[in-house]
Amino acid sequence: MIDALDRTIIDRLQGDFPLVDRPYAAAAAALGIDESTLLDRLQRLLDRGLLSRFGPMYQVERMGGAFVLAAMQVADADWQQVVERVNAFPEVAHNYRRESAGGTPFNMWFVLATESAAAIDELIRRIETATGLPVFTFPKCKEYFVEMKLAVRE
Repeated sequence: MIDALDRTIIDRLQGDFPLVDRPYAAAAAALGIDESTLLDRLQRLLDRGLLSRFGPMYQVERMGGAFVLAAMQVADADWQQVVERVNAFPEVAHNYRRESAGGTPFNMWFVLATESAAAIDELIRRIETATGLPVFTFPKCKEYFVEMKLAVRE
């Protein structure tokens, strides 16, 4: 489980991260701990899978990059092998299994993020080659921002 300090770290670092030369030192000071303690705690939470990631959210398209939601239909017998091959690409994020979403045959869903729009097509070809399965994409039509901060309870 997590202790009171871990809860406080998670609660307080869900936004408004300091934009200074040493942001972790500033965040740690606000928490009443030192920078190395904060970094150690964050790494431990990540290593234990209690946090899936810790980092900024970028508007990749504003920086010239691209991202797209992608899906595949993967047989149960091939699931683990395909997951490993897809996740081997550093441009893949948020890979998860979802059964028959909205009646579609797709059960593997993931996000692709690249440095350019042209790189998306190349990445899809590489994933298809690695898995032997077609990748279907679902480009964003409209963007919504919903900020959700969740308190960590005992």
